[in-house]
Amino acid sequence: MKHSITTVWTEDMHFISKSDLGEIHLDAAKEAGGSGQGLRSKPLMLSSLTGCTGMDIVSLLKKMRVTLDQFEVQVEASLTEEHPKYYKETHIKYIFSGKDFDEKKIEKAVDLSFNKYCGVIEMFKAFSKVTYEIIYL
Repeated sequence: MKHSITTVWTEDMHFISKSDLGEIHLDAAKEAGGSGQGLRSKPLMLSSLTGCTGMDIVSLLKKMRVTLDQFEVQVEASLTEEHPKYYKETHIKYIFSGKDFDEKKIEKAVDLSFNKYCGVIEMFKAFSKVTYEIIYL
């Protein structure tokens, strides 16, 4: 399977990135010559990571017949000091809110996503120390 993206410069530091499924806007901060009209490139990578693992977990828990009240994925990542700057450490928080958690199934789903299914996490592991935690509220 191939993915194809076309990214077109519009003005200043603003770009529109398109695929056959939709588009997103990328831009730099005002102090970097942009106008703040879109996501920055590196945080967009983090969004891809949280989306990938989040979709894995929802799909796996649905197959395990686990009902979720609320679920979110947060990620914090630290950049290197020197150029080219990249995420050297990445920490994922899986946050489940509600009642009557099936912790064993949730932990299995998170482990499967983290170690087997999420290709974005696997890509991150090539350049970053990736860790995670599960939080129940």
